[in-house]
Parts: sequence; C-alpha cells; structure tokens
Amino acid sequence: MAGDKFISMEGLARSFATPGGETTVFADLWLAMRRGEFVCVIGHSGCGKTTLLNILAGLDRPSSGVVIVDEQAIEGPSLDRAVIFQSHALLPWRTAMGNVAYAVASKWRKWKAAQVRAHAQTFIDLVGLSGAEHKRPAELSGGMKQRVGIARALAIEPKIMLMDEPFSALDALTRGTLQDEVRRICLTTGQTVFMITHDVDEAIYLADRIVLMTNGPGAVLAEIVDNPLPKERARTEVHRHPLYYAVRNHIIDFLVSRSRGFAEREGTGRDPRRVPVVRPGLPEPALAPATPAVSPRHAAEAAAG
Repeated sequence: MAGDKFISMEGLARSFATPGGETTVFADLWLAMRRGEFVCVIGHSGCGKTTLLNILAGLDRPSSGVVIVDEQAIEGPSLDRAVIFQSHALLPWRTAMGNVAYAVASKWRKWKAAQVRAHAQTFIDLVGLSGAEHKRPAELSGGMKQRVGIARALAIEPKIMLMDEPFSALDALTRGTLQDEVRRICLTTGQTVFMITHDVDEAIYLADRIVLMTNGPGAVLAEIVDNPLPKERARTEVHRHPLYYAVRNHIIDFLVSRSRGFAEREGTGRDPRRVPVVRPGLPEPALAPATPAVSPRHAAEAAAG
C-alpha cells in the first residue's frame, strides 16, 4: 500500500494557546490519498476541517506530525497545491483572463506572454467561460467568479487541488452546475482533490471517499466511507441508485448521533493509524472457511485409497 500514498498525513495535531492554557483542535490524524482521488471531509464546525486544509496548503503549520505530497514534506505554500476558497478571492482590477494568466505566469516565469495567454485560455474554455475573458470580477455573477477561481487553480496544473466549501455561497442551481463541471473536469484530467463540505449530498455526488471527523476540540477521524456508487454518476440518477440512501443515512446518523462523544464511547483501544473503512449498504466481505491441515502421510493414504 505504500505506493498508493500520493498524499500522506501522518500524526497531525494542531493546538492553539488560549487564556486557560491550550486547546487541541485535532490530534493524531492519519490519512493517505491516492493520485487522482477525490476526498471530501465532513464534520461539524469547530472540528478543524479548514485548519487541516490550511496545513495541506502550507498556510499553517501542524503542532506535530507531517504531510507528505509526492514524497516531499510540506514546508510552506507551493504552486503544486492550489486552493479554491469559499469566496472567489480574485484580483478585482484584473480581468478573468488576467487572473488566470497571472497564476500561469507565476508558475512558468520563462514563458512568453502569448504562451501564458494560450495556456490560460485552455482552462477558461474548460470551465465554460469562453467569451468572458475580458470581464472583470465586478461584471461577473457569483458562479462565474467561482469558475474563474477553478480555472486559475487548474491552470497551474497542481498536484492537489484544495477546496474549502467553494460552492456554499451560491444558489442551488448554480451550485449544482458547478458541481457537475468540477466532477467532469476531475474525471477528465485525473486531478487529485481534497475538499471540505457540510453538504452530504454534495460529498456523495463528488467524492470517491468521504472522511468523517468527530466534534472538536480534540477531533479525530472516526470513519472513512468508501463511496459504493459507480465512478460514472449522473446527477439526475444518483438518488435512484440502490445504495444511495444507505450511504446518506449512514453519514447523517454519524453527524446527528455519533460525532459527539465519539472519543468517550469508542476511543479506548482505537488505533488512529487504522481508521475504519465502511461501505454502507454492502455486506462485509466473507472470509473463506479455513481448510483443515492434512499431514503428508494422510494425504498419501487418501490418494492410495
């Protein structure tokens, strides 16, 4: 399994000084991701989801532990990791093309202007913004601004794309459209994604695996839900899949009933390096019955008889 660890979070903890001493947001988190995998993290506010994403981005440092991406430990921000925030975070004085091109030129400093623009245009087209290249953020809708942010992130061809509830401020129709676009793009490009969301249906639709975090402070990774839905999913058909409600109910039950007080109930003897993996709605794999050992002498007698 070591070769599968494109991203490896090892023993991560983050604590903050408080007037009363110190508060541990989360502790001893272990999680590995494969290249091209889409992972969503769900948990209540205060469990440290955004703090974890900031550590992956290199914008924050863990109190202990390390994150390794493609065999390199994270030491700070890098263009190998692109972040899409809840707000679009665009430069207001630059056009859509200018925002994307700025990121491209930052990564490939020796490229000529024409090459930068051509590369940026590829990703502007990819997110469906052809024709809006010369508009500034003030002239764009909320959904279009987020498309520019997605294009900017993809254009630098990052090893991992980090998404902090990027659709939460959008209306339902725009949010669904952008979810479709992100899923299509990630399947097409093989992009590795680590995403935070509070939306259970969004996680089920987008993710290959869904990581469930317990309540903070002192949050831990409780379970990893291995999404049993097929890789090729259509939004209009997802809720009709026979396993959809088993997955959804399992996650909802965790958030409502099990995330609070998890450590007290299930923490004893728990190995944080081996987070349980569940596939709701599917039977546990059955072990083949053990074959009785037969001695060589008995085997020879049986063959002769």
